[in-house]
Amino acid sequence: MLANQNDPQSGLSARALESTPGKFSKPRLVAAFAVAGISDAMAAWFTFIPPLEWGLDLATALLLFAILGWRWILLPGLILEAIPGLSIFPFWVLVVVAVAVWGTPRPNRRD
Repeated sequence: MLANQNDPQSGLSARALESTPGKFSKPRLVAAFAVAGISDAMAAWFTFIPPLEWGLDLATALLLFAILGWRWILLPGLILEAIPGLSIFPFWVLVVVAVAVWGTPRPNRRD
């Protein structure tokens, strides 16, 4: 059951719900998926030119950090993309899916 945003007894405010990990605005997610998809498509052409592929992956990571904010899960994606031969898999799209679904793992804090 979802808590009413205006109910002070529920303990959840509208602002708290907006900042929940995994909750992003639709334009941000569309932009992140576009960047990831274009990068994965271009990586197929740069597979045999590693310096260009690394530059593309670094630019993609920076763009995704700019769009989605600091997310630790982007770093493993960057590492996986840097391994020669693995760029045939759409890791950037999978990373954006993971960020959209789970956000960044954070410890539960009781204030």
